[in-house]
Amino acid sequence: MENLYGYTGVSNKGEVDLESGEVLFPGLSAGENQLRWGFIRKVYGILAAQIVLTTIVSFVTVLYTPINDLLRGNSGLLLFLLFLPFVLLWPLHVYQQKHPLNLVFLGLFTLSISTTVGVSCANTDGKIVLEALVLTSAVVSSLTGYTFWASKKGKDFSYLGPFLFTCLMILFVTGFMQLFFPLGPTSNAVIGGFGAVLFSGYIIYDTDNLIKRFTYDQYIWASVTLYLDILNLFLTILRMLRQSDG
Repeated sequence: MENLYGYTGVSNKGEVDLESGEVLFPGLSAGENQLRWGFIRKVYGILAAQIVLTTIVSFVTVLYTPINDLLRGNSGLLLFLLFLPFVLLWPLHVYQQKHPLNLVFLGLFTLSISTTVGVSCANTDGKIVLEALVLTSAVVSSLTGYTFWASKKGKDFSYLGPFLFTCLMILFVTGFMQLFFPLGPTSNAVIGGFGAVLFSGYIIYDTDNLIKRFTYDQYIWASVTLYLDILNLFLTILRMLRQSDG
């Protein structure tokens, strides 16, 4: 029998036939498995829309020179757009369960980040941007597939939370110090590699939360966390490739 998400439920023999024929993780009931798959599809649908919007804005920024010149020539506007996503995180978190305000704030949040990403891409050689995009896609696909496989095997990654947060604070403080005490190319390469590993770990951690811990009404916040993980990984790889090319 099909449920509202279009998945097949329990057969006459009592066997579960959902997606790949297995539950997401051991101990999950057939009914919960159906609901969880529907929730996951919804989150990835929103995430795909965010990535498409970021891609479109980046293409427009790169190809339409006046926009890029305006942003590069106006440091105040660029600084405003840089800090705007941090400001929008608060109403986005508060209204994440209130439709349609949650989608409005999500759109503004994604648009503001996409503009700064477009500026980074516009000031980078197209070949390097393409390489960073391919590498990011490969890493995200591999880590996502691994996390789903590991969850079915009963593995849990919740223990990564405190460790990843500590590493994120270290990366943030190091980046802030670089504003006053610039580091050499070797140190920058080490920091870039550290950041790539960190955001790869966050992809595993947040995907595991998506499978097991996010509640069904947290679809906006779940998509935001994964979007930031993927985007930060892309920007880190882009920065590393740009530095090596330079």
